[in-house]
Amino acid sequence: MAEIIPLPTKMRPSHEPEPRPSREPEPLWRDALGDRLRRLRHERGERLADTADRAGVSPQYLSEMERGLKEPSSEMIAAVAGALEVTLIELTAGVVDDLRTRVDDRATVGCRTTYALAA
Repeated sequence: MAEIIPLPTKMRPSHEPEPRPSREPEPLWRDALGDRLRRLRHERGERLADTADRAGVSPQYLSEMERGLKEPSSEMIAAVAGALEVTLIELTAGVVDDLRTRVDDRATVGCRTTYALAA
């Protein structure tokens, strides 16, 4: 009886996909949004209850938004942005900038590790 020998990776048939290198998951939008909302609220020196009251949401809901536990509707995001006296565009642009920074920081750390290992 013939013995089955697995093909080396280089000789793998082209229809089999190459295994992808594992990478750290990207940050979620709701986490970045929550971080930005909390930062804006703290910059204003406000308590959670004060901002929530002006936005027309419960303090518990705002807390869950800030901790990234809720996927708030666009209406809820707009209400909280208004309570913090920022436009939806300003808030969204800030979140995008934060996400870019997180991804860029991760890439930089990965490069430093690679260079350190190469040295």
